[in-house]
Amino acid sequence: MAGFSLSCVVLLCAVVAQAKPTIRKERVIRDPELSRQAHEDNKSFQYDHEAFLGKDDAKTFDQLTPEESRDRLGKIVDRIDGDGDGYITTAELKDWIKRVQKRYVYENVAKVWTDYDLNKDNRISWDEYKQATYGYYLANPEEFQDDKDQFSFKKMLPRDERRFKAADLNGDMAADKEEFTSFLHPEEFDHMKDIVVQETLEDIDKNGDGHVDEDEYIADMFSHEDGGPEPDWVKTEREQFSDFRDLNKDGKMDKDEIRHWIMPQDYDHAQAEARHLVYESDQDKDQKLTKEEILENWNMFVGSQATNYGEDLTRSHDEL
Repeated sequence: MAGFSLSCVVLLCAVVAQAKPTIRKERVIRDPELSRQAHEDNKSFQYDHEAFLGKDDAKTFDQLTPEESRDRLGKIVDRIDGDGDGYITTAELKDWIKRVQKRYVYENVAKVWTDYDLNKDNRISWDEYKQATYGYYLANPEEFQDDKDQFSFKKMLPRDERRFKAADLNGDMAADKEEFTSFLHPEEFDHMKDIVVQETLEDIDKNGDGHVDEDEYIADMFSHEDGGPEPDWVKTEREQFSDFRDLNKDGKMDKDEIRHWIMPQDYDHAQAEARHLVYESDQDKDQKLTKEEILENWNMFVGSQATNYGEDLTRSHDEL
């Protein structure tokens, strides 16, 4: 999405346009797996560790002593307690798990942050982003008069500005890192979902009627340039459009139907895991956790060398 430089986007579009057959764009947005480990708490807490810490940090904690692991967990708990009231709610735990699972998004933003923060004030204004991304085009429009890229620049500039304003929650036209992250990766943030739907509609709606009909839906994933018959998978997609995409059976998708398509209401793994961790650690059954309750059940949240040693001791000699 906007994380690419515009020149890369233009080049990518040109390459895709020449490729045959057209490869379907992945429009559906799904949350990543929390862990590929089995969720077997009577045998192992590895699923919980990876869900709570992320896969890489879970491995790091496995190398710590129990004392080091508990100490680091205590510091994490302080970060999770967003309102500082001394309690960790299911909602706070869910938000933490979701943030951990999309850590790659924040790492991506960190890599490009200095490219856009031109005045080094740790904020990126719309003017800074516009200058860094479109500066050459704006300063030299004559070089693009006969270039097909002219249309791309003219289309993307107002589209980026609209998205930037949606990400700018306080309306000052300057993004902190959280706001800029939602600008570059709107699919990861609830308050940006309307923008994702609107941009999807604009991408596919070639006749500009504000809807996506069956032919536009198919054209987004398959090109008829070769003149041959449609593959079976395209026929299946036509059936999908009729049976599951066009919910009101008027022959086209509106914004609500597009949202239903690209943002399916799947099982919320982060919510389920947060509830599970609270249920297993909530000693006084008040449906929220204190730091003491979490540290008391620390080995469910994080691992350590002791956890690994314990697993080794339970193995048969044939497995060692």
